[in-house]
Amino acid sequence: MLSKHYKIILFYVVSALFLAFNIYFVVQQETLLASILPLVLAIVFIAIVRLDSLLLLVTFFTPISLPLHDLVEGLPFDMFLPTEPLLFGILILFLFKLAERQSFEKDILTHPISLALYFYLGWMLITAVTSTMPIVSLKFWLSKLWFLGAFYFMGILLFRNTKNIYRFVGLYCGAFVIVIFYAWARHFAFGFHNDQAAHFVMNPFYKDHTSYGAMLAFFIPILIGLTFSKSYRNGYRLLSGCGLLLFTIALILSYTRAAWLSLVLGGVVWLVIKLKLRFRPLFITGLSVVAIVLVFQTQILMFLERNNQESSADLATHLSSMTNVTTDASNLERINRWSSALQMFEEKPVFGWGPGTYMFQYAPFQLTKNRTIISTNSADRGNAHSEYLGPLAESGFLGAVSFILLVVVILYVGVHAYTRSSKKEHRMIILSAIIGLVTYLVHGFLNNFLDTDKASIPFWGFVAILVVFDLQSKLEQKRNLPKKKLQV
Repeated sequence: MLSKHYKIILFYVVSALFLAFNIYFVVQQETLLASILPLVLAIVFIAIVRLDSLLLLVTFFTPISLPLHDLVEGLPFDMFLPTEPLLFGILILFLFKLAERQSFEKDILTHPISLALYFYLGWMLITAVTSTMPIVSLKFWLSKLWFLGAFYFMGILLFRNTKNIYRFVGLYCGAFVIVIFYAWARHFAFGFHNDQAAHFVMNPFYKDHTSYGAMLAFFIPILIGLTFSKSYRNGYRLLSGCGLLLFTIALILSYTRAAWLSLVLGGVVWLVIKLKLRFRPLFITGLSVVAIVLVFQTQILMFLERNNQESSADLATHLSSMTNVTTDASNLERINRWSSALQMFEEKPVFGWGPGTYMFQYAPFQLTKNRTIISTNSADRGNAHSEYLGPLAESGFLGAVSFILLVVVILYVGVHAYTRSSKKEHRMIILSAIIGLVTYLVHGFLNNFLDTDKASIPFWGFVAILVVFDLQSKLEQKRNLPKKKLQV
C-alpha cells in the first residue's frame, strides 16, 4: 500500500500532467476535447468495477442525450451522445463476460420473450445482409443489439434488485424533468397556447413533440402507481405525486394527440386486467370490431372526410382533429408514409428493403395525390410513422410477423406474471410496466421511435422488469406446490 505522503505526490504529478496535456490541446490544437478525459476515465472505471451503476448512469443521460449531427455538421452518420457510445461499450463488455463465463443463465436465455427476440433479431440480420443499403442496415441492427444487450439481458440482472427498478424510473424521470422545464421555458416565450411552438420547443433533446409526448405517457402509469400505492413512505409518494403532476401538465402542453389516445387506451387495458376479463370474449369482440370496420369502411371514410378540424390550441378541437383525413397535414402525411410502406412491401415482400432504409427509399413511392405540404424527398423527416408497417417495408412479411409476435409474447408474459404474483408491491410494478408498454405500443400505430435511445431504453427496460417478475413468480409458484408423497 502507498503511504499517505506518496499518495499526495502521485496526486500532484497526475494533476500536473493533466494540466500540461490540456494546455497543449487548447493552445496547439485549439480544442477542449482533452478536458473530458477525466470523465471518460471515470466512466471506464465504473464500467469495470460497477457495471450496474453505468447502466443507471446511461438511464439518466438518456432524456438529455444529444444527436451528433447537432454538435458536428456534415457527418455521414449519426448517433446520440453520450448514450450510444456508452451502450456500444457496454455491449462489448457484455460479450467479453459471456466469453469469459462461457455461459449465461438458462432461464433468461430460454425465456419466451428471449426466444421471440431471437426470431426478431435473426430475421432482421438476414434482411440486413440482403439489404439495398447493407452498411445502413447492419448499423441499424447493431444499434438494436446494444439496446437489447444493455437493457434487456443485462437489465434482467440489474432489476433482480427491486431497488434498481425505482432507481431506473427515478433517474429517467429526474433527467426528463430537466427537459420539461427547458421545453416550458421556450414554450413560454411563444405562449403556451401556441400549439405550433409545442412541436419543437423540446428540441434538441427530443426531435419533436411526438417522441416527447410518447415518453411522458409511458411513465405516467408507474408514477400513478407510486403515488397512490400505500406500500411506500409518504415522502416517496409525495415526490412521485409531484412528478405525476409535472408529467401530466407537460403531456397536455405537448399537444400530442397520439400520446393522449395511448394513455386513454392504456386505461382501458388497466380496467380489463383489474376486472379479470377472459381472453376469449375480448378476442371475439376485437374480431367483431375489425369485421364491422371492413364492412362499413366506405361509410366510415366518408364520415372521417367530413371532419375538417385542424390542429389547434383549443384542446377539444385539437383532439377532434385526430380523425381529420381531409385537411390536417400531419394526418395526411401519415397516410402518405403508410401508403409508401405498403407499396415498398408489395415490391419486396420477402426480404424488404433492409432495416433502417425506409427513410432513404420511400420517396419514389409517394403518390402525387398523397403528398402534403410537409412531404419531402430528402430523407430528413422521419420514417414510416408505424412500428408495424416499418418492419413490413424494411424486412418483409416475416419482419412484421416477428415484431407482432414479440409484442403478443410480451403482453402475455406480463399479464400472467401479474396474476401469479402475490406481493402488492410487485403487482403494482408489473401492472404499471404493462400499461406503460401498452401506451407505447398503441402510439406505435402512429409513430415509431424504437430506433432511438429515448424510447428503446425505457421500453426494453420495462420488458426486462416483466421477465424478472415472471421468473420470480414461477419460482414462488413451484415452492408453494404441495410435495407429492412417495407411495410404498
